[in-house]
Amino acid sequence: MKRREFITMLGGAVLATTSRGYAQAPARALRVGTLGPGPVITDASPVGTSLLHGFAQLGYTQGANLVFERRGADGHLERLPALIKELSASKVDVIITTGFPAASAAKEHSPLPVVAIFAGDPVGTGLVESLARPGGNLTGISDVSEELTPKRMELLKELAPGLRRIAMLWNASDLGMTLRYRASEAGAKEMGISVVPLGVREPDDFAQAFTAMEKESPDAILMVTDSLTMLNRKRVFEFAAAHRLPATYEFDFLVREGGLMSYAPDLDESFGRVAALADRIFKGAAPAQLPFEQPTRFKFALNLKTAKAIGIDVPPTLLSRADEVIE
Repeated sequence: MKRREFITMLGGAVLATTSRGYAQAPARALRVGTLGPGPVITDASPVGTSLLHGFAQLGYTQGANLVFERRGADGHLERLPALIKELSASKVDVIITTGFPAASAAKEHSPLPVVAIFAGDPVGTGLVESLARPGGNLTGISDVSEELTPKRMELLKELAPGLRRIAMLWNASDLGMTLRYRASEAGAKEMGISVVPLGVREPDDFAQAFTAMEKESPDAILMVTDSLTMLNRKRVFEFAAAHRLPATYEFDFLVREGGLMSYAPDLDESFGRVAALADRIFKGAAPAQLPFEQPTRFKFALNLKTAKAIGIDVPPTLLSRADEVIE
């Protein structure tokens, strides 16, 4: 159930407000390609629902003035260049990518305009020259892990006051996620929390990560989300539950699926900005001149059922701060 909304301004981020006139879509259909390293984005998925909502706010209706060409690599990153060629051949006007591998491949293999999200730090990974002036054919929504980690740790410590060591799971073969992990690691250490780094590169590595945690049990887990960890998320949920470990995640839909808690950008706001950037490109703007934007609205989600299952009593003060509580 919804409780309230956190509204946080980060690092001078500026969120452009869409005007009524701007929301009028053109007569011909906008052709949008979607591409990610995991499964194809469907209308019913959390990402797909938020993206459709974002376009709807701008006056677009799927099947009328909006057409999607959807592609997903299903974990086989070597397929990304071929999928990009397919999108180019289908004459899409813009490609929306999720994750760093898809954004990097789109930048390298296509001159088409790209709007990227969930790609990590776009400057640190070399996707763009700067947030203000991306250059090239790519813009999007930037990563704000440095700002989010302290808040995640603060909420986790309220739930588990004895927190001293946290295990961090991330895809070590993904540069975007590695930089996100490093930002989280630095933030945790600044708070006096030691970090157990557990980089994974393929599904078999999760068993090794779990074994490492069994040998030296951490006080909590943080899972950095990409296609690899998403595909193995239920294994993480089950391990955390079996060992009664509190775990925090980067997206609220993971909490709805059984994760304990998350503090994350609001997907509707983020994909609303993705849709707005795509709309501006469709109307003639160049990605090189469209600054990378930062999320400004965040949600704290908490799963009470999971908390009870691992023997955690949620403090009333923390419960009252949750935007969404799953019971």
